[in-house]
Amino acid sequence: MRLITLLCATALLGSCTSNMPLERTKNELRAPSYPLVTIDPYTSAWSAADHLYDNPVKHWTGKNFPLLGIAKVDGKAYRFMGEEELELYPLSGTSLQTAWEGKYTFTQPAAGWEKDGFNDAAWKTGAGAFGTMENEPTAKTQWGSEYIWVRRTCKLTEPAEGKNIYLEYSHDDDVTIYINGVKVVETGNECKKNVLLKLTGEALASLKQGENLIAAYCHNRVGNGLLDFGLLAEKENTRFFAETATQTLADVQATQTYYSFNCGSVNLNITFTAPMLMDDLDLMTRPVNYLTYETTSTDGQAHDVEIYFEASSQWAVDQPQQRSVSKTGQQDGLIYASTGSEEQPILAKRGDDLRIDWGYFYLAAPQGQAAVATGETFGLRQSFLKGEELNSTVTDGQDKLAMRCTLGKEKSAKGYIMLAYDDIYSIQYFGQNLRPYWNRKGNETIFSQLGKAQKEYDSLMKRCAEFDNRLYNDAEKAGGKQYAELCATAYRQVMAAHKLVESPEGELLYLSKENFSNGCINTVDLTYPSAPLFLVYNPDLQKGMMNGILYYSESGRWTKPFAAHDIGTYPQANGQVYGGDMPVEESGNMLILAAAIAAVEGNADYAAKHWDVLTVWTDYLVEKGLDPENQLCTDDFAGHFAHNTNLSIKAIMGIASYARLAEMSGKKDVAEKYMSKAKEMAAQWVKMADDGDHYRLTFDKPGTWSQKYNMVWDKLLGFNIFPDEVMRKEIAYYKTVQNRYGLPLDNRETYTKNDWIMWTAAMTDNRADFENLISPIWLYMNETPDRVPMTDWTWTIEPKQRGFQARSVIGGYWMQVLKNKLMN
Repeated sequence: MRLITLLCATALLGSCTSNMPLERTKNELRAPSYPLVTIDPYTSAWSAADHLYDNPVKHWTGKNFPLLGIAKVDGKAYRFMGEEELELYPLSGTSLQTAWEGKYTFTQPAAGWEKDGFNDAAWKTGAGAFGTMENEPTAKTQWGSEYIWVRRTCKLTEPAEGKNIYLEYSHDDDVTIYINGVKVVETGNECKKNVLLKLTGEALASLKQGENLIAAYCHNRVGNGLLDFGLLAEKENTRFFAETATQTLADVQATQTYYSFNCGSVNLNITFTAPMLMDDLDLMTRPVNYLTYETTSTDGQAHDVEIYFEASSQWAVDQPQQRSVSKTGQQDGLIYASTGSEEQPILAKRGDDLRIDWGYFYLAAPQGQAAVATGETFGLRQSFLKGEELNSTVTDGQDKLAMRCTLGKEKSAKGYIMLAYDDIYSIQYFGQNLRPYWNRKGNETIFSQLGKAQKEYDSLMKRCAEFDNRLYNDAEKAGGKQYAELCATAYRQVMAAHKLVESPEGELLYLSKENFSNGCINTVDLTYPSAPLFLVYNPDLQKGMMNGILYYSESGRWTKPFAAHDIGTYPQANGQVYGGDMPVEESGNMLILAAAIAAVEGNADYAAKHWDVLTVWTDYLVEKGLDPENQLCTDDFAGHFAHNTNLSIKAIMGIASYARLAEMSGKKDVAEKYMSKAKEMAAQWVKMADDGDHYRLTFDKPGTWSQKYNMVWDKLLGFNIFPDEVMRKEIAYYKTVQNRYGLPLDNRETYTKNDWIMWTAAMTDNRADFENLISPIWLYMNETPDRVPMTDWTWTIEPKQRGFQARSVIGGYWMQVLKNKLMN
């Protein structure tokens, strides 16, 4: 175990609130992706590499979130963060970059349609992009049929010779693209957005100043359709910082990520801090993160050190070529640079693979510690290298925000900058736009938030370090070192996958985004797996995840006798959008979580407020839950199937939960009635699911098996309605089917959901069995080549991502900590 001592430095920052050093246990897990800036689902930046300087900083969706860091020591520059990204400008851009028109047809054209000189006079003319306009925000011309052919004339106003030229395209589904009759793309059955292809060979040689033809065919196999394309060229003279620092440390804790570097004769420490502390909701939602820098001479001599930070306007737009407006200023003791989209379409877009394009991103620092400017890459970087003053310049709407921090000629020094985002309005809730929680009364500004962040810097660094230690120690005590390292790595991912607002009725709404899936908001089968983290550290946030669903039913907007799946697509929470209901799944989820809240709080007050709707859902489970019909469950990616034994357990746990809530509310007769029913169903389940040395995936299929993770509540909530031997027999069987990188979800595939493994592991009754199930997850995260924020859906034979990333469900990792809380 490696302990690291954190000492308070005084240079630049003043004295710390305490002289006592804080020790932390280094996280030895090589994170698949390192959290850097985490505010909410939109402002979420990660390093997808072993070294902070290996790759561009990225949004969780995989799009670049350019953030550059350079240390200049005695005149020599060392890049310690990010890459000098590829910078492009449109020659004949996509619909996000410029308005364009093309000729199109939905009918199979004659041969040669992709070539210049083809007669397309009978084709229609429409604005690009072409697609399903109700679901694709970039689509300008409706395309709802299966096939489309498009011809676009691109007029190049400059020669193509000597330039690096790229084709950018988006497609749903199969696309074939020709440039001047030369085939350059043929995807097969794929769906992707904003793909960049560098043109070479015959296609590049065919480009000429004047008119060129791009012709494309797209096949929409199912669902939405989209086709968009354009030509871009690489800007010249944008790369200045080839030499990197040497990274010596990367360490992820719950609220902080630590890096250390050697830059010649100076060591540089960089710390990213997101004060997402659940015991202080105003602080937790404050849209400000810190980046602390600290330098120390390695040779005992004073060195002249400057730090240069550069962010891109891409932090405030959905797509790189959207136009932005940037500025610099000073206010209330702060110096800042800010940027936001020119258009400012507040809450206009909804979906998964989207980034915010309203509101404003800020780089800020205490006045006197930094200089700021906005402008184009070449001028800003060259000025820093030459030691010249940074001057703002007017650009084409794709600005850089630059900040120079001069530390002077010292043996050691320290400072910090702040990265913030003012989203103005965060969520649309049944037609009403809601402000972020930190400004729920409309009496705060981004500058008041930055001012508080500046004033509280010292105390917050201490509070964050203390919380990080507490969280790590809680997890290590519950499940060991590897388990603690997984939890520390997961924390900010879970928190940043939500947005907290206050409802018009004054209730908390802690709304998840179903990242890397369908973008749903407040999905119940995300609320359920993520619950353990919040039940451990703040059950009010757990209620905040349930309030919207309860309101949806109680308001009469949702009239079915079971719980809804979601209340919209992020950030528009106007009612369920998911195409298939999950009646047993979501009703059981809500009932179990209501009982879990009561167990943590020691009373059933929350359930009592919603008793009528909980009763309706319970009665549905009594009628439909024992042997579920052919319906979806939370593992919907595996498809519909009937007689699901694990779903049946959920129904039984839901009914038992209602009985417990009735008991805690003094409803003795109701409690006895429903607990008797739950016990009766449990006894039937044991007989129906038994398959010798384990229990079946479905009641009707012998020789099958599955993880029975829903049974964990029987132990945690003390129902004890299933015989102890059921869990013991299942755990023993899992040992025989586990693979190197985890226990498969069931017998149908070798993939798994590692959040459910955490629940299954909490069903064990000794540390050895628990660690046997957890260690493969640690191994997967440590070895996977898929450098994305933690995925919950993985293959178990090789360390590959199956799907999903950056999702809140890994809050389920805290099930073992919750078990300790409830049972000890």
